[in-house]
Amino acid sequence: MSENKQNQINIELSDEMAEGIYSNLAIITHSNAEFIIDFVKMMPGVPKAKVKSRIILTPQHAKRLMGALRENIAKFESVHGHIKETEATMPFSLGGPTAQA
Repeated sequence: MSENKQNQINIELSDEMAEGIYSNLAIITHSNAEFIIDFVKMMPGVPKAKVKSRIILTPQHAKRLMGALRENIAKFESVHGHIKETEATMPFSLGGPTAQA
């Protein structure tokens, strides 16, 4: 058996999960042991928003995710052009160390 075959992972994706969940705000918090990313769906003119998904990562996985996102954005922009960033404002504070994406 080749080394490539041994390192393959079989990943299953249910029909429900394949539909995905829309998010237009990500709130990132962290402790000394983990990073938490809450994916939120905010609607214009509605002051209340719901967390649609929460992902908890080790610091090592968070750093790998950051690198993978950076690489994929660069590939996307090389084909489709620069992604224009808009200034997003959040009408509330959750406390603790946070970042928005």
